[in-house]
Amino acid sequence: MEIKFRLWIDNEDQVVAGSGRVRLLEAIKEHGSITKAAKEMEISYKKAWKLIDSMNNAADQALVSTNAGGKGGGGTIITEKGETIIQQFNATKKAFQQLAHELQASLIH
Repeated sequence: MEIKFRLWIDNEDQVVAGSGRVRLLEAIKEHGSITKAAKEMEISYKKAWKLIDSMNNAADQALVSTNAGGKGGGGTIITEKGETIIQQFNATKKAFQQLAHELQASLIH
């Protein structure tokens, strides 16, 4: 037997972040690009953009900010609120994983 869980952050029943969305935020943070983040995750740019739009609309503040391309090039950044969501999600996930591990051990014995 194995204890499993699903974790997400919502705002009035609108999903702000879950595992896939947080991975997308982390990939955008790493690459500074939606296109590169989407390629890393093996999803289309369109799907990545829809997820970003959904997160930004569900959260009380934007998690991702984009700058249009041009002479100096564009770019995408994770906002301070986005950083907070990443940190909170990962800390909560770690705590749940520890709890699941402890509960798992008690099931075996």
